[in-house]
Amino acid sequence: MERTVVVDCFPESVGRYAATHTIVAVDVIRATTTAVSAVSSGRRCFPVPSLETAVPLAARLDNPLLVGELGGNAPYGFHLTNSPAQIAPRPDVERPMILLSTSGTPLMWEARLAPAAYAACLRNVTAQAEHLAAGDGQPIAVIGAGSRNEFRDEDALCCAWIAAALLERGFTAAGESTEELVARWRSAPVEACALGHSAEYLRKTGQVSDLEFILEHVDDLDAVFPLTGGEVGMLAPVTRRAARASA
Repeated sequence: MERTVVVDCFPESVGRYAATHTIVAVDVIRATTTAVSAVSSGRRCFPVPSLETAVPLAARLDNPLLVGELGGNAPYGFHLTNSPAQIAPRPDVERPMILLSTSGTPLMWEARLAPAAYAACLRNVTAQAEHLAAGDGQPIAVIGAGSRNEFRDEDALCCAWIAAALLERGFTAAGESTEELVARWRSAPVEACALGHSAEYLRKTGQVSDLEFILEHVDDLDAVFPLTGGEVGMLAPVTRRAARASA
């Protein structure tokens, strides 16, 4: 069976793939980077699509940390904005995190409907590709969060890097648009993330520490982050687990 990978964008695109594809949700600036950074530090993470979902969930959790933004602003009553640089060093990892963002968490919320789904970012490109390549052959959809009808540069780059790694492992691109996007971005330096509209917004709003965090943390995590039951989990790639078991 031919193994395929497609790259797409926007939360509403998930519906085209949820029944048949493994989905990888990508929002480099900033939701999936925030989620991955929190979970890798030992914190539970619950991405939500809206305030209406966040409020009752917060009531059920023990002393949750409310993290996020809507339209660039932290909602009233939230403890932190959607910031990987702020969440990564916090010592209170026993507090579960409810994460809300304009486009990234709606994407993760929709992706949970797929047979298998993951949150990914630049921190775990290689681990994510290795895990998918060791899977059961299900087609893969790597989907960027998108914002204001734009496939943002940082998400295009991350999606292309994951797709390119899969192509190197025997997958086939599902369509010309995926081939073209991979050809454009697969060799781009990570610094290209600093040239897009999202990076410009971070600089204008005094949140450059998040951009610096993202650029300084590339492929530094040997783990994947499955989306299961509304929560982001963490496990080592299949190939690494198998190697450790046989050692």
